[in-house]
Amino acid sequence: MFSSAWNFVKRHRRKFIFAGAVVGGVYFLGKYAQKKMREIQEREAAEYIAQARRQFHFESNQRTCNMTVLSMLPTLREAIIHQLNSESLTALLRTKPANKLEIWEDLKIISFTRSIVAVYSTCMLVVLLRVQLNIIGGYLYLDNSVGKSTTPLAPPDVQQQYLSSIQHLLGDGTKHTHTHTHTHTHTHVFHPRLSLKQSLSLLELEQQLSWIRAEVEGSTERPLSWYMMSDEESTLADQACGLTENDVITIKLLNETRDMLDSPDFSTVLNTCLNRGFSRLLDNLAEFFRPPPGDSALSSAPDSLSAISLPLAKIIPIMNGQINTICSETPSHFVQDLLMIDQVKEFAANVYETFSTPQELQK
Repeated sequence: MFSSAWNFVKRHRRKFIFAGAVVGGVYFLGKYAQKKMREIQEREAAEYIAQARRQFHFESNQRTCNMTVLSMLPTLREAIIHQLNSESLTALLRTKPANKLEIWEDLKIISFTRSIVAVYSTCMLVVLLRVQLNIIGGYLYLDNSVGKSTTPLAPPDVQQQYLSSIQHLLGDGTKHTHTHTHTHTHTHVFHPRLSLKQSLSLLELEQQLSWIRAEVEGSTERPLSWYMMSDEESTLADQACGLTENDVITIKLLNETRDMLDSPDFSTVLNTCLNRGFSRLLDNLAEFFRPPPGDSALSSAPDSLSAISLPLAKIIPIMNGQINTICSETPSHFVQDLLMIDQVKEFAANVYETFSTPQELQK
């Protein structure tokens, strides 16, 4: 019996060897496939976790952006009020001075100028902080991802020095914006020929604001981004051999920020914010151009925007008070509208994506 079995094995030896090789190969191939499958699953899980972590960090960064904007609005408001002080003129008018008409003319220019400057400055603050905090946020994400063994891309001292550049917008930037806007408001639109007794409809008021915007934004002297950043990186670079390692990093961040501000995408986003901001300003003013209660004829008129007019003397105090709504640290419709614009969110995501991606993956 054993001899027969042995003879059978000998006769079919090659078949047994081949079968064994096949079975062994299938076994090891299966093991290899399982190993590769585990590696793929582990890599996909790691990528998913990293992406989820990155998304969480981005969303947290956007909340920080929103809170930072709100926290800086009181400072911006005070800077504009200090530069365009209508309150002192109002106090003078209460004393019934001999040059009352002259003071009213100054108040007319200042009240419109400071509301317009408030719209410009608030829009610029929103988009500039979006750029700065997403550049820093991207670098912080990389710093936390690679661990503490490498040199940080954004050390705490650099963050502080870099983010302090926002003070230019709150100071000299706002001052230059006010000077530029005041010139065009006085020269081209609200010239003394526009009498205080003259009535304006909301539609006419919109036209006046559009003319001022066209003059301010159509100027070829310098772009709006010029008001947002000083030449601080040039000042640091002039120190030459006195530069520290942190100064070099700060200069790099400032240059990257300026590149962003000079990009077509940034101009598009800023223009979108300005359109929304001036539209919201007109919505606020529209509340004062409503027809008297019970006047259904005016309410239903197709040209109701031009049907109701107010004397300029009544419009001035209304316009003068708009800065308290525009630059309110309490979330208002004006600021919320700017923070929730889709183009602003998309641009912020693109900036964060750019600066949170390792350089070797960008090549």
